[in-house]
Amino acid sequence: MDDQSVVDVGDVRLAYRSWGDPYGSPVVLLHGLGDSAASWEAVGELLGREWRVYAIDLRGHGESDWPDDYDLDLMAEDVLGFLDACEIDRAGVAGHGMGGVVAQLLAQENPDRVERLVLVETPPPFPGAAGPAVTPRGPVDYDENAVPAVREELDAPGPERARGLGEIVAPTLVVSGGPASGLSQARLQDMAALVPDSRLLTLDGGHRPHETNAAQLVQEITEFFTS
Repeated sequence: MDDQSVVDVGDVRLAYRSWGDPYGSPVVLLHGLGDSAASWEAVGELLGREWRVYAIDLRGHGESDWPDDYDLDLMAEDVLGFLDACEIDRAGVAGHGMGGVVAQLLAQENPDRVERLVLVETPPPFPGAAGPAVTPRGPVDYDENAVPAVREELDAPGPERARGLGEIVAPTLVVSGGPASGLSQARLQDMAALVPDSRLLTLDGGHRPHETNAAQLVQEITEFFTS
């Protein structure tokens, strides 16, 4: 069972869930656009058998503050502040979708804080490669103002985003969801090729393998983190 808590990072209060031994090696999970830490529940419970796992509600999502000020760099700064507030020196970091881009930026700017990096169905940093936007059904648990701001960055990333991949020093696992994914699998391969120490893994499960194929994803992450 997970614990739920909050931490103040600058002017933003971030909510998070945690699993596992408080003294275990830390793993941080970052959700996609329009999601929340709850999307990592199955993975968090399984990884918590071996690690101390934290799944953060990024700004504008879930139980975290909705400050009406959104971009990917701000989210990466929030995660760095979270690590500082929780006194986490280095962590394994996994991100899905938008959360994978946030994890990339964190690893690029703060290589001493990211032990290993896992990018799950993360939009490649090439114009037009982010895949189709998803229309929500029913009530949403995020600030709708966050979507256009972040989506614009994902749809039309500047060339510095692709160049930044070459600055990642952490060993990196790029996970694609296979033919059922809305992301271009060829472009995911191109992205993986730009990260110096990376490999590409294809799982069944489409765009959300952390939910549809959680056990296999955890097995792959475990092997990657312990290799």
